[in-house]
Amino acid sequence: MATSVSICSNALLMVGAGPISSLSENTDQARICSNLYQPVVDAVMRRHTWNCCVKRVILAPLADVPAFDYSAQFPLPSDWVRTIQVGEYGNELGYITEGRKILANTTALSLRYVARVSEDQWDASMIDVVTLAMAARIAYPITKSSALAQTLEGKLQYEFKFARAVDGQDDPPETLGDFPSFTSRFS
Repeated sequence: MATSVSICSNALLMVGAGPISSLSENTDQARICSNLYQPVVDAVMRRHTWNCCVKRVILAPLADVPAFDYSAQFPLPSDWVRTIQVGEYGNELGYITEGRKILANTTALSLRYVARVSEDQWDASMIDVVTLAMAARIAYPITKSSALAQTLEGKLQYEFKFARAVDGQDDPPETLGDFPSFTSRFS
């Protein structure tokens, strides 16, 4: 089971440094990992719709309404990282995100989103990507080697493409839908 410490330790090993036992230990490696870990994780989560991080909620509107254009505003969940869908499938709503709120013309809002979930819920590909992302991010501060940082960044790009492809294969293929013009063209 992966933890923030095991991911950071593996990233440190990739750059030739020793592992850590805690993000709060009094070492340069632990301080660097502690400062960079959450921004790296958030960036990886925003770059792809990881199946292991997807959640669904129905939001209730806030008491105060927007000044114009929309009839209601809804608070984003505290674990929100990225919006995937607003409204139910096939009946998506027009909306806009402002700050930590979604504005829409509805009384209840169905939201599908990428959530900040703990490492024990991640799949193996996401763990690999986050580990490589951490290694690429800490390579220069730890080793002062820009060549190593660039090499790890290249490996990260390759691994990220592979992980996205594997993660995407868990879902059924998207269809074009049942549109009359499409059906008439190919019947």
